Amino acid sequence: MHDARALIDMGADAVRRLARRGYSLDLSELESLQSRRNQNIRSADELRAESKRVASEVQQTAKQGGDISKLKERAREIKDQVRDIEAGQEEIEAQLRDLLLSIPNLPDDSAPDGDSEEFAVEIRRVGTPPTFTFEPKDHVDLGEATGILDFGRATKLSGPRFAVSRGAGAALERALATLFLDIHTRRHGYTEYAVPYLVTRKTMTGTGQLPKFEEDLFKTGVADRELFLIPTAEVPLTNLYADEIIPPAELPVAMTAHTPCFRSEAGSYGRDTRGLIRQHQFAKVEMVKIVDPKTADAELETMVGHAEACLKELGLAYRVIKLPAGDTGFSAQLTYDIEVWIPSQNTYREISSVSNFGTFQARRANIRTRGEDGKPKLVATLNGSGLPVGRTLAALLEQCQQEDGSLVLPESLFPYLGFRRIKADGTPEA
Repeated sequence: MHDARALIDMGADAVRRLARRGYSLDLSELESLQSRRNQNIRSADELRAESKRVASEVQQTAKQGGDISKLKERAREIKDQVRDIEAGQEEIEAQLRDLLLSIPNLPDDSAPDGDSEEFAVEIRRVGTPPTFTFEPKDHVDLGEATGILDFGRATKLSGPRFAVSRGAGAALERALATLFLDIHTRRHGYTEYAVPYLVTRKTMTGTGQLPKFEEDLFKTGVADRELFLIPTAEVPLTNLYADEIIPPAELPVAMTAHTPCFRSEAGSYGRDTRGLIRQHQFAKVEMVKIVDPKTADAELETMVGHAEACLKELGLAYRVIKLPAGDTGFSAQLTYDIEVWIPSQNTYREISSVSNFGTFQARRANIRTRGEDGKPKLVATLNGSGLPVGRTLAALLEQCQQEDGSLVLPESLFPYLGFRRIKADGTPEA
């Protein structure tokens, strides 16, 4: 969410930066609403001041035995005028808030131009994609052949875009999540949290999922209570500090959590409907940082490295790209995507997005710290996937497959699994 005054002061530069992400900012509408709001505030303040003067005159005139009927009539008129102005003010404030909530974050000038991944800038490649002497299978065929994944029974339970894992597959999912949490908590200094999976509308608004992305969220409720299933642990983790002032000495705040994530994927039907790439429910380990805005750029680079550490630990080939302004998420000002190699598709696919939101989410959620002068100021927020369990499992199965249908797993998983190989029949083997 933006400060209206700041956007107006930026003027053409705000229009230019938002145009890079395909958003047309109507400055005249914003200026009009802000002007009407300010004028109403001034008018109401002037009337309240007059009301005090009239009340004083009523007292003085009454003491002197004078006629106070006209003064009382004026007092009633002022009260009615203030009531009318306040009603109009509520409407203007709502219009202004709705407009500001709909305006995406200003993209960083370092983000490339363009509106799709085609315009992304590759930063680096790590690892060599495996080569095979046979035609590699995709993770769906591998999972079903070994019996560690069952998409048919998942569809029977819940419909398409769900998965059931069993035996070594379920153990693998648990091992991956635990490995990621251990990396972030033991090496990178994050504090692990267990958070609610159902949150309020205010919480969803704080991180930018609402109002724009309501169609992509699962919603539930009891009686008049409305709750949303989280699309990522970013939502509850960031909002833990909503409406709070964090002492500067406690920054940066680094949090991680392993949660299920729920997304309707509205508008994406026909894309990745087969397998683990795009599901309605998936597990993910999330990283969130709350920092002083002066350190946010450096923290972004650090967090990308934290997500990469998970892939390096598994020996998976991947690349890092910087997203163009027009393909950056609504709340983000700069995003790096990490893409893992998927042999069956002969390409890299997104496995993690790491974003700097600047003060955008902090303003919406009212998260602040104190500056050197002791006055409250907005913090900056960042988040990144570190990593999603399903997509990592898909890449792992495909990159580790053998010609006989077995899967040779990374040594880093052995302490969590107790086996190094899954035979073609799904049996674990040490």
